[in-house]
Amino acid sequence: MAGKNAQQKLVNLRKYLKNQGVSGYILPNTDEHLSEYLPPHSERLTWLTNFRGSAGIGIILENQAALFVDGRYILQARHQTDGKLYTSFLINDKTPIQWLKEKIKKGEKIAYDPWTLTEKEILNFESALQEKGASLKALKQNPIDAIWMDRPKFPNFKIIPHPKKYSGIDKDVKIKDLVKTLKQHTIDAYATSILENVAWLLNIRGNDLESLPVTISHLIVHQSGIVDFFVDEKKLSASIKAHLGSKVRLHSYSKFLSELEKLGKKKSVICIDPDMSPAILIHTIENAGGKVIRKFDPLLLPKACKNPTEIQGARDAHIRDGAALSSFLAWFSEQAPKGKLDEIKAADKLFDFRLKQKNFKSYSFPTISSTGPNGAIIHYRVTPETNRPIKKGDIYLVDSGAQYLEGTTDVTRTVIVGNKATQEQKDRFTRVLKGHIALALAKFPKGTTGSQLDALARYPLWQAGIDYNHGTGHGVGSYLGVHEGPQRIATVPNRIPLEAGMILSNEPGYYKEGAFGIRIENLVVVKAAGKIKGAEKEMFEFETLTLAPIDLNLVDIKLLGPAEKAWLNAYHKRVRETLTPLVDSKTKAWLKKVTKVL
Repeated sequence: MAGKNAQQKLVNLRKYLKNQGVSGYILPNTDEHLSEYLPPHSERLTWLTNFRGSAGIGIILENQAALFVDGRYILQARHQTDGKLYTSFLINDKTPIQWLKEKIKKGEKIAYDPWTLTEKEILNFESALQEKGASLKALKQNPIDAIWMDRPKFPNFKIIPHPKKYSGIDKDVKIKDLVKTLKQHTIDAYATSILENVAWLLNIRGNDLESLPVTISHLIVHQSGIVDFFVDEKKLSASIKAHLGSKVRLHSYSKFLSELEKLGKKKSVICIDPDMSPAILIHTIENAGGKVIRKFDPLLLPKACKNPTEIQGARDAHIRDGAALSSFLAWFSEQAPKGKLDEIKAADKLFDFRLKQKNFKSYSFPTISSTGPNGAIIHYRVTPETNRPIKKGDIYLVDSGAQYLEGTTDVTRTVIVGNKATQEQKDRFTRVLKGHIALALAKFPKGTTGSQLDALARYPLWQAGIDYNHGTGHGVGSYLGVHEGPQRIATVPNRIPLEAGMILSNEPGYYKEGAFGIRIENLVVVKAAGKIKGAEKEMFEFETLTLAPIDLNLVDIKLLGPAEKAWLNAYHKRVRETLTPLVDSKTKAWLKKVTKVL
């Protein structure tokens, strides 16, 4: 349920909006960089509604308010918000625009912050409102900021160089490649507010966000090779200034728009990805007389296609992470049936195991530690109020990951507490496993997109008339974002083909509301396929990076075919042989037991 002051916050917001001459406000769960994970001072939707998911959009009108989320968060939204104040919708069933068109009146104005919406989003809202005789109004100050009296301070952690031994490519080479692209397309400059892009291009990392190692900043790269870096001066040490070099000019974080305006007045041609950038960047340049080339971000694919150093780093990070997770699962298998654990204690213990690993920096997202019915909340986040005891007979789902200097991990394991599962639980788990294996074994021609592969993971569930309400796989960065584009595996069409070096998750699932959740997630990297006799096309396949046992107590062996059994046996052999030298004697014995041949 919502916080105690939720109603008063709404009253204050509506009063502020009325003073601004508007009837409502569009509040997406993002910041001035359109980030998924936010620093505390940018958690505006959470502050107002108490919804703590990483994706969603709120619309507040004079007498009603609504929250729109995808399938990962609908149960969470309804649990965390006050139903008397907010109506929560599954965005596939009703979009914010559809709802707004039903509620808006002729002549009304709806406010928005141009830092938190893309150009396309604004145009879509404008078009819908115009049909109803209403309009949009951009506000100079975010209205939440205006009423949030105890808003946390802007983070100012020091920037850290990311050495070539981890990045694989020197920053000057990356900048040179980008400049070459700008020259090829007769573009004067490239501008971005995407924090991961800034970090990747400059080979820097930071601690401004809880689980994403970036620094809050903006960037302009000129065709001349000069880079303008907009960041809080307090974050810059002498060593980072030396790392950046003389071609990176330093500016105050707040000067970004004024520099874009200057470029606009010079009639400069500037490349901006309109789907990933705040609309205010485009508006500022064009209003000043400049030209914006609305182009797919030229850094996304180079960042997504990991180089050999990054791929080996990912392998190394997953081995250590697998040792930590396996040590936790061995401990859990002994302690959980005793009935003294809860979701928070389990998550804390897993963190302790990871903390002991070499080059561990932080978790890559808040751990999803969920037992019983909480497991059916796809992106559940345990709090003291929702914390459940872990009981014998529960299905426990733990989705977690870590940031290591070498790479980023993300893994989900689902286990039965006490070894005895029901036939329904076994059936559902095994169908999820069959889908996971089908994707892991896939061979596909160059040019294939993730959306073309998605059905492989869903097919075994479809045969039982069931499905899961989330994507099958997302891209993952290299000591960067645990959710990285442009690659993904989902039912939603994706025009970006899978390329060698891309890291993605393989995570089909099943969720029974009020009962349990199941998900099996490994990270995989796209690579050239082994020789295929008679092949006429260039083919790709996946290499599985994640190493941790899959709970055989939940497997119905009768549902597995010979190829599926062979995959599971080979995977468990690799897990056992790789991790046994890295764990203590108890975990060694446990690994031998739980990776037995079927």
